[in-house]
Amino acid sequence: MTPETVLTNALLVLPEEVIAGTVVIRGARIAEVQPGRSHLPGAQDLDGDHLIPGIVDVHTDNLERQVQPRATARWPSRSAMLAHDTQTIAAGVTTVLDALCLGDLGFDVGRTQTFRDGVADLDALAPTGLLKSEHFLHLRCELPAVDMPALVEMVADHPLVRMVSLMDHSPGVGQYRDIDRYREMRVRQNRQTPEQVDKRIGELLEQRGRLREKQRRWLLDRVAHRKLPLASHDDDTPEGVRQNAADGVMISEFPVVMEAAREAKKLGVEVIAGAPNIVRGGSHSGNVAAADLVRAGAVDVLASDYVPPAMIEAAWLSAGSGTITLPQAVGMITDRAARMVGLQDRGRIEKELRADLVQVRPHEGHAIVRKVWRAGERVA
Repeated sequence: MTPETVLTNALLVLPEEVIAGTVVIRGARIAEVQPGRSHLPGAQDLDGDHLIPGIVDVHTDNLERQVQPRATARWPSRSAMLAHDTQTIAAGVTTVLDALCLGDLGFDVGRTQTFRDGVADLDALAPTGLLKSEHFLHLRCELPAVDMPALVEMVADHPLVRMVSLMDHSPGVGQYRDIDRYREMRVRQNRQTPEQVDKRIGELLEQRGRLREKQRRWLLDRVAHRKLPLASHDDDTPEGVRQNAADGVMISEFPVVMEAAREAKKLGVEVIAGAPNIVRGGSHSGNVAAADLVRAGAVDVLASDYVPPAMIEAAWLSAGSGTITLPQAVGMITDRAARMVGLQDRGRIEKELRADLVQVRPHEGHAIVRKVWRAGERVA
């Protein structure tokens, strides 16, 4: 007999409304969604808390933070992956795209090792059933990096790849378009002299001019057969958004200026914004505030970027501002995110979909994750 779980006395956050109701789970699927309260003896009372779909995080760098908890301390990779998984599920994230960087521009020492180890650890752990969240791969491809193509070749046909991002973290463009701010950051973070940083900036700009466009075209051709969602990272001009859209890159990930986000929406390009930007009240690097993008109707999906718990908090903050409804806000971290990466079997509290569910209690402006189910099994 298929095991049955009944969750009742909950505020169900559905795609268009919030209702007091009951969800019946059979096996890994949602069997029934009913208004009202169940009086079955075995029903689990959720104390009037909200019940939302499991969160889908299309971009998180959180694994990097576990691998490198201190600037001079590298953590064992398998332990880091398990810690990352524990943190994502505790945040209500039942589906996560681990965003790994492919390509080294010479300042972020160790990222290539993080990529190699991350893929190997995921290959080893995913079949065991020990990971509490379901993990996929998001390839962050550094277009001007000399080693990017070779690293892409390692995983271009990997079955867990769900998204590819085109990145350019060269000084003077995108997130780092303020080159003076970039210089100050590198002097501080990399403990180099201004002269050393200026020398490296010159080398990177020369390298960008030589490699970026050639390797951009190569990457688009290399992954075309996968028909994966393609994203451009840190769009800073409407012209760049238009060029990407013309090449089939139909996601703008973390646009850094309002004009780029507005152009994306005009062209039917989906926009991802960073949830930490909303929780913090602005960008950590001086770019457009994600809350302003939400108010402008220029955001489709929120991603954790570097703090998994930020997703649910950002959704509740967005709804609490009155800009959008709670179902719309929750949809940005569940349904819309799932559909963006082609996962049609999750993201909504709906009959026959996967029973990925999160019990949430709002408290003093925060959204507290109390329980998590993935594929019908209680995992947190």
